[in-house]
Order: sequence, then structure tokens, then C-alpha cells
Amino acid sequence: MKCLGYILLLLVALLFTSCHSAPSESVDAKSCYEAALAALANDSSQLAQQLLRQAVCVADGEDDLHTSYLAQLQLAQLLAEGNSASALEMARQALQTYERRPDNERNHIILLDYVATYASQLAFDEESSFDEALSYAHRACELAQASCDTMGTELLSQTLTTQANIHWAMEDYVEALRFAKEATKYATPNLLSGTQQVLARCFVSCDSLEQAEAIYRNMQAGDDSQMAYIIHSNLARLAVMKGEKETALEALDETFDYAEELYFSALQKKDAYYQTLLNEERANEHLRYASMRNRYLFAGILLLLTIALIASVFVLRARARVSAQQRLAEVWKRKHEVDEHLRGIRSERDERTRLEQEMIRQDELLRQRNATIGFLQDFVLQRSAVIQKLGYSNDRYIVLNDHEWREVEQTLNAIDDDRFARLRQRFPNMSQEDIRLCILTRLRLSNRAIGNIYAISISAVQHRKLRLKKEVFGQEDPNTTLEQVLAEQ
Repeated sequence: MKCLGYILLLLVALLFTSCHSAPSESVDAKSCYEAALAALANDSSQLAQQLLRQAVCVADGEDDLHTSYLAQLQLAQLLAEGNSASALEMARQALQTYERRPDNERNHIILLDYVATYASQLAFDEESSFDEALSYAHRACELAQASCDTMGTELLSQTLTTQANIHWAMEDYVEALRFAKEATKYATPNLLSGTQQVLARCFVSCDSLEQAEAIYRNMQAGDDSQMAYIIHSNLARLAVMKGEKETALEALDETFDYAEELYFSALQKKDAYYQTLLNEERANEHLRYASMRNRYLFAGILLLLTIALIASVFVLRARARVSAQQRLAEVWKRKHEVDEHLRGIRSERDERTRLEQEMIRQDELLRQRNATIGFLQDFVLQRSAVIQKLGYSNDRYIVLNDHEWREVEQTLNAIDDDRFARLRQRFPNMSQEDIRLCILTRLRLSNRAIGNIYAISISAVQHRKLRLKKEVFGQEDPNTTLEQVLAEQ
């Protein structure tokens, strides 16, 4: 009977554990931050906010101040779209976190510039003082001027542009124009269009319409529909202000064309985003239903086995009491059979446990091997000077020569089983630019980083990826990304 009691206790324990899900695996702050950046690249703002808040909490526990202030700054950028006060508070926290353990003067300047921007936005919304914004902007500009020799003029141009925007919001248009001219003088190619817009706006506020029009006409939009829309809409506005009816109508026609293009592009992104969310929700619902069904099924089986076992015990005991003396030999025989059966059950259970432990051990070995392979691949990538150079593409415009492109491709072929060599054989019509776009995608660079390398916008990068996926690889499914297509080659 003690053996039966042990079996009952085991069944009850299994029944209890079957009704509880396994605890989730712990993640570190850096993983959360990288997952948030991936969500942002896919335009999943809500998911990105959740991951960034989780990254901040985990980073505080790990004392990872670098990841903490990066996540806080990224979160401030997301909050700025709807809540200026929350964005400013989050930016202040990022600055305070950085100043607890400074690691890079460039990041210090960028943080000060962001805090100044959010402070000016809040002051403009609430019609309050701009003193705080000017204080942060002045500090950022001083640091940028002192660091021009080591970091170039890009940050100086940004901080001057911020001061121009703050003075423009204060309606101090003369001072804003002065800062805008200085910012344009120091602007790098990737910042020139933005500083020119600020300069043109200041000229308009100072009633220098001819100079503003000249700036807009000299601006080059390229394939950027949004920039083209901004240029032509401002030209139309200037023509209306100058009373040039024909010029205004022409500019308005072109503005409407670009506006329609931007509208339809936004609709496509919106449809793709909601379709992805719907598919994810359906998959999650299916998984939840399957998990619940399996738990109930397992619990039901255990319950039936328990009832059957208890019933068998009562039947055996009743028969033993009724015919204890007449069937003593048969009782001992049945008891022996029951013991053998229980030993068989224990043997099966032990064998099952051994097999489960062996499977867990094999899974752990496989995970360790995959982790080792991934570590070696990342190590090889990090040791490549050219790939390290690409790692800074989020901050500035980068140009690679043909030798450097070949080095990157050879490195990826060495660690990725000659993937790009196979691509060249399977798709001989692919251009060199297509191969390079595949290489940058394989390196998991964001659309912003790729745009900086090619000096194009994020939308242009997405358009190139879509064209490459459809025209070269023949993939029409909008839910399949270029990264997934390359992984199948």
C-alpha cells in the first residue's frame, strides 16, 4: 500500500505541474535593446516601447549604464511624437545616466542636443520660457566646437541648427538666421538638406523671399519623395506670398503628385503593419489554445488513471476481505503480479526519465554548439576592420572602395558557407549594387544605416529591397522580408 501511496503522490504532483506553464527565460538588457531596434526597423512602435522600457529596467539591475542611457534616449524619441513632457523627462534621465559614467564625448553632445530639442518643444507647446532649452543647446555647441578637430563639423552643424530652431520658435528671427547660416557653413553632405530647410525658413521669417526661393530651388531631392514634397510645397507657398499665380499652380501640381505618392506609400506600410500584427495575433492565439488543450488533456488522463488506480485498490481489497482464506494463494499471486506491474511502471518511468534527460543533454550540447558557432561568426565579423567601419554607419556617411567591398564579401563567404558565391552563380544577372545591398542586409544593418552608406532615405532603401526581392528572387509575398529570402539561399 505504501507503493500505491507513492504512485498517487506522483500523479498528484504531475497533475499540479501540468496546470502551470514553464517560467520564461531571462534576457539581458543588450538583447532587449537590440530587439527594440529590430521592432523599430519594422515600424512596430508599441512593441519597441515595451522592449525599451524592459531594457532600462534590466540595465539598472545589471548596472549597464551604457545600454540604459541608449534605451532611454531611444524611448524619448518615441515619446516625443505624442508627449513632449514625457520625452523631455526621459531625455533628462538619459543625460543623468550618461553623466554617472561618461564613455564618449560624441554621445554627450548628442544627449545635450536632444534634451535641448525636447525642452524647446515643451516650451513652445506650453508657451513657457526657452531658458532651459538654450542652456542645454549652448553647452552642446561649446563641446562640439571644442571637438571639431577630432570629430569633424557634423555635430557642430547639428547643435547650431538646434539653436537656430530654438530662436525661431522664440520669434527671434534675426538670431535664428545667424545660427542657420553658421550651421549651413559647417554642414556635412548628409545634413545639408536639413540645414538648408532651416535656413530657408529663417529667410522667409525675415521677409527675404528671394533668398529662400533660391535655397529651395538649389536643394536636390533625388529619389526621396518626402524631400521633393517639402521643396515643392514651400516653393508654392513662396509663390503665393509673392503673388506669382502661374508659378504657384505649377508648384502645387507637383506637390500634389508627391503627396499622393507619399500617401499611397504610407497606406502600403500601414496595411503591411496591420497584416503582420493580425498574423502574429492569430499565431499566438493558436499557440495559447493548443497549450491549454494539451494541459487539460494531460490533466484528464492523469485524473482517469488516478481514479482507475483507486478503484482497482478498492476492488482488490474487497475481494481480499470476502475470500481471504479461500483464495489466499491467488491473492499472493495477484499481489506478485501487481508488484511486477508496478516495477514495470517504475522501469518505464525511469527509462522515460533517462531518455528525457538524454534529450535535454543533447539539446544543451546543440545549443552550446550553435552558440559557439554564432560567437565565432560574430568574432570574425568584429575582427574585420571594414565591418567595424560599417558599424558606425548610423552616425555618419561611409564610403567603401572596391577592395573593401571584396573584403566584406570574402569574410561573409568564409563564415557563411560561400553564400554570396552561390548567389552569383544562381543569379548571374544580379548587379554589383544588388550584391552589395544583400551583403549589408546580411550584416543586419538597419535601413537607416544602409541609407547613410548610400546617402539615400530609409524609404528609398526599403524600395530597393522590395525591388530586389521581387525582380531578382521572384518573391511576391509581402510578409517575407529580404533577410528571410537571403537566409533560404
